[in-house]
Amino acid sequence: MNPDAGGSSSAPPPPSASQGAGAEEEERGGKQVVVVLVGPPGCGKSTFAEAVVTGSTAGRPWVRVCQDTIGNGKAGTKIQCLKAASDALKEGKSVLIDRCNLEREQRADFVKLGGTLHVDVHAIALDLPAKVCISRAVSRKGHEGNLQGGKAALVVNRMLQKKETPLLTEGFSRIMSCNDDGDIKKAVDLYNALGPSDSLPSGMFGQKSKGPVQVGIMKFLKKGDTSSGPKITLSESKQGQQNPLPKHEKVEAGITCRMEVEKGLDDKKENEEHAKESHSDNVGSRTLAFPSISTADFQFDLDRASDIIVDTAADFLQKFDNVRLVLVDLSEKSRILSLVKQKTSKKRIDSSRFVTFVGDITQLHTKGGLQCSVIANAANWRLKPGGGGVNAAIFNAAGESLQHATKKCADALRPGTSVVVPLPSVSPLHQREGVTHVIHVLGPNMNPMRPDYLKNDYTKGSKILHEAYNSLFENFASIVQSNMGKQSGTEMSASGGTSPKDTKMKREDSHGSERMKKHKLLPPTMTAKQQHECTKANAPNYHEKSTVSSAAPNQAREGDGKKSGVVASKTWGSWAQALYELAMHPDKYKNTDSILETSDEFVVLKDLYPKAKKHVLVISRTDGLDSLADVKKEHLPLLRRMHSAGLKWAQKFLEEDASLVFRLGYHSVPSMRQLHLHIISQDFNSTSLKNKKHWNSFTTPFFRDSVDVIEEIEQHGSATSSSDEKVLAMELRCHRCRSAHPNIPKLKSHISTCKSSFPSHLQQKNRLISLSTTMHMDCT
Repeated sequence: MNPDAGGSSSAPPPPSASQGAGAEEEERGGKQVVVVLVGPPGCGKSTFAEAVVTGSTAGRPWVRVCQDTIGNGKAGTKIQCLKAASDALKEGKSVLIDRCNLEREQRADFVKLGGTLHVDVHAIALDLPAKVCISRAVSRKGHEGNLQGGKAALVVNRMLQKKETPLLTEGFSRIMSCNDDGDIKKAVDLYNALGPSDSLPSGMFGQKSKGPVQVGIMKFLKKGDTSSGPKITLSESKQGQQNPLPKHEKVEAGITCRMEVEKGLDDKKENEEHAKESHSDNVGSRTLAFPSISTADFQFDLDRASDIIVDTAADFLQKFDNVRLVLVDLSEKSRILSLVKQKTSKKRIDSSRFVTFVGDITQLHTKGGLQCSVIANAANWRLKPGGGGVNAAIFNAAGESLQHATKKCADALRPGTSVVVPLPSVSPLHQREGVTHVIHVLGPNMNPMRPDYLKNDYTKGSKILHEAYNSLFENFASIVQSNMGKQSGTEMSASGGTSPKDTKMKREDSHGSERMKKHKLLPPTMTAKQQHECTKANAPNYHEKSTVSSAAPNQAREGDGKKSGVVASKTWGSWAQALYELAMHPDKYKNTDSILETSDEFVVLKDLYPKAKKHVLVISRTDGLDSLADVKKEHLPLLRRMHSAGLKWAQKFLEEDASLVFRLGYHSVPSMRQLHLHIISQDFNSTSLKNKKHWNSFTTPFFRDSVDVIEEIEQHGSATSSSDEKVLAMELRCHRCRSAHPNIPKLKSHISTCKSSFPSHLQQKNRLISLSTTMHMDCT
């Protein structure tokens, strides 16, 4: 782990009395604290939380919020955890969040909750060795979440591969790392002694200067007992190869690249040798060259930006071996390069794997002798050429083929996200420089003359810039893994190898990926598979990390999920914000043919990956109305108007094809932020309907009919929802005759000819919309 300002390897100082606490806080027992526990299964989160709750000696009331038991003693949802935490804080109690929280976006909801209620938010990172966590998780009995035995080892392995170290820039006021049982005991004692009026110093505590890299079970089983653990390797090195870089590319910390300091050498000869060695060593295919994001035209503070570059790069390089990052700037006197070099040297980052380079990012090979297959572009939100700087230079160097390839992948970009564009082989940049991929990245804007000006809000800006670099580096890793998969004939795991179980898990996780393919307006991080599909489709693939559905519960990602989203604001993850961004700013997308209708209250949008012949969404434009869980009685007029809009479009489609039958409804727990109503024809004749979870998310109680939702809210003030993952894993049954089928192709073959009547409950209350029902409604 990397130390931060104020970091220490010793135990933190004792609590001190809060200064200047308001009278209201004193009346209810001082300022509360939200403690977010961070760690994989088996690290001791529940034991820690129980020890604090039951062992507090100073009078501060604590509540443990555990996702494994939040649903009346059974596993629940992240939404339930947030509500329980909010209720406890409003009652004057402090809260321990007992869930894995390994990824930044999983923690973001709880950080936001603390900010909303004006309480401190701490992170306790239980960084025990992977082998300890695996051993504990496998051997435990009667676990609350039933995660034990052999399956626990696989889950721990998969979750550790996605771990993101908590940082103060996420919004935590204090982060404490526990590296062994002794550290955990000190932390428990610290919080047990925290009185109602006490507070703890801000900063980072307990971090080791160069902690062990957490390895997955596959490496653990292969290597056996290791004291520090090997890094995750994106590719196997050649025999005898100790470093992925040619010798003459190694740069001492704090010294600029060879291109900058040895201008008197024979550049042509050196570049030829450099390129030859780089090619033979295959380093270029594992090298990302990137400019500093948001520090030029968007005027982001250079010192803050350099901190974020170094933090995110260090975290990425700690996770992946045999890759190289190159920060590029045109100027020899570049302030950002100077700052980054100083800070990387201070953090002792391997200078052969993170290089600063003075030169033109579009001529790194021909002018600098540096082979980089992947380069990043500091793009504008429209993903268009122009604007000067790096963006204009890259589009000019790549030619029109980059514009066409970009358009196939995305129409626009949201701050904090990136999109991969495979560069066509006809591009001059591909032919001359060997660049195979361009990753467009959009960071935060601090320039009042540019769109999305943040008004010098560096808390928000720093968060967005962190997200932008993380998205960039994740996309780069996906490209490297994809290239390796091509070379070896199989898709490789992050640890550099494959196993039947790994392959099975990937196949299972991929079932959820289609669910994120809502539309192409705001692309997020793309997976390796998506990058190659990018040139075949007109929209990016929104890859859900959850194992649930198109509207699958985003919180499933926490337990064992794959790439997914969350619940509010950024808390939903970059991809999950897409519908929200469109609903809030439809004017930005008025030129797209995906939007069918816009009003002050909703937007009607084509689902670009429809699960039937006709499939559209009516998206609410009310801020804060993220899902059915947020809907109250005062929203009934809006829901009725959304229902009416859905009926109108169903009738329009029926005029085109009278054989269609429609249902209007909501997914119980959506994975995309912003309440949206599905209008979907019941033929389910679509190539985008590919797996069991697609099917069950529209044909089981997970899908709530709009008329039932409206009636339930009228009577009870809110709507219930089924977030049971088992519903989505049910066997495949025809939605008409209820016959069972072994797989999707056979099910589709059956439903194309099935003439059975729909179930009786669907034929009531106008749950089914057909030509006959619309005629009846017109008459009445």
